[in-house]
Amino acid sequence: MSWTRERLEEVARTRLGDARLVAVANREPFIHTYDGEDVRCMRPASGLATALDPVLRACHGTWVAHGSGDADHATADSRGRLAVPPEDPSYTLRRVWLSKDEVQGYYYGVANEAFWPLCHVACTRPRFDAADWEQYRRVNRKFADAVLDEVGDHPAVIFVQDYHFALLPRMLKDVRPDLVVLQFWHIPWPNREVFRICPWQEEVLDGLLGNDLLSFHIQYHCNNFLETVERGLESRVDMARFAVTRGGKTTLVRPQPISIDPDVAAPPAPEEARREERRLRKRLGLRDQRLLVGVDRVDYTKGLPERFRAVDRLLTLHPELKRTFSLVQVGAPSRVHIPAYRHLNEELKALVEEINWRHGDPIWRPIVYLNEHHDAGQIYPLYRAASACVVSSLHDGMNLVAKEFVAARADLRGVLVLSHFAGAAEELTEALLVNPYAVDEFAEALRQALAMPEGEQERRMRSMRRQVADNNIYRWAGMLLSEAGKLIAARPCGERRPLPANVEAEAGQLVAVG
Repeated sequence: MSWTRERLEEVARTRLGDARLVAVANREPFIHTYDGEDVRCMRPASGLATALDPVLRACHGTWVAHGSGDADHATADSRGRLAVPPEDPSYTLRRVWLSKDEVQGYYYGVANEAFWPLCHVACTRPRFDAADWEQYRRVNRKFADAVLDEVGDHPAVIFVQDYHFALLPRMLKDVRPDLVVLQFWHIPWPNREVFRICPWQEEVLDGLLGNDLLSFHIQYHCNNFLETVERGLESRVDMARFAVTRGGKTTLVRPQPISIDPDVAAPPAPEEARREERRLRKRLGLRDQRLLVGVDRVDYTKGLPERFRAVDRLLTLHPELKRTFSLVQVGAPSRVHIPAYRHLNEELKALVEEINWRHGDPIWRPIVYLNEHHDAGQIYPLYRAASACVVSSLHDGMNLVAKEFVAARADLRGVLVLSHFAGAAEELTEALLVNPYAVDEFAEALRQALAMPEGEQERRMRSMRRQVADNNIYRWAGMLLSEAGKLIAARPCGERRPLPANVEAEAGQLVAVG
């Protein structure tokens, strides 16, 4: 039986009962900004937002997130609440307001200069700052207050997202031990020797063990986490049950790979698809050359320099391929306030200029680099026009671009070139799997992708599309919520401890804003 929005709604209705579903994420699914005197609503380019939005729609829940848009205050009520999506309201967005110092310390400091490089082990040194850690604690407390305000005295399932909220589960359980709290950690978990350098390791691990269920993409990351806890905390680790017991409370640790809603990639009619590709080629100055496509945030974990060097190596080894293809690389700017990201941007621009000068000519560029944000309406035509999509992560929890490309190819054409070090490689085994650090191997995979016969493309793509369709976003959410339902059944709503003094108590009228 396939997983659909309707089946997820049924799971939520039958398994969660009257428990409220609250998702917590740093990024909001809808951002309001001023455009002159007008207010514009935009959807951020985020794999997390893409994944969670259909879950909240299906379950009519509440999404608690940082309100980051300059018009977010104006479009929410006095408690930071509004009904979304604007065109068809079906769940509540609760915005949490953060100061500039809080954003700098919690988001840029701890989350992205400490946890991100620590967990990705991508040859970038983590930076640990005590002042940033205090802001991280403060922001986790703010989110805990907002969640507790939303659930009141009701039974609830709290679905926490990612490394921004390592302390949140314990804060929630300290006030409401009856809440069912589950967390999905979207990035890798490093081995225990790597994690030992974190100066706040005991507090981080204790915070995460406030969860009833902690989930990662793949079993390897679960194993790393359990081994880290076994070495770093006084607790009982059960490797047979994949569980940790600490202070009489048990946390289950499970793999559950995230996915996408494959229906969002439904192709246009054939004639419209041809017009779409003609417009795309005209806009980018592309002739009839075949396209390799990459779609990434500009991040040092994505292997973009390695990808560009593989193109360089391919053209050096096979000069006969000049003018026959171009790599179109969408590189959305990201975290530009962090020095490592600024340096990466400079390196990429220099590499593109060098490679295009060495191999290109006045009418052909080997690499077309689009260092700007693109929405789904711009990305999916690229996927459909591509001979291959290239995902060269140096380390990645999953990488939804790989799955989006597969979902977009209803024509059963195109090749996925995929890094061994992306979680998606565990599922999409019919991709051409590569080590992005091995430039000759990488270049050869690109050559194979360009030369692959249509019959082999069809066989591989059919298998991968079946995998993405069967293990879709609704299955991901449904399996996790099913586990939450079992925990609800075993834990009736109990005593509530007093709320911290700073939890808001004011009531507000929920508003819907377009």
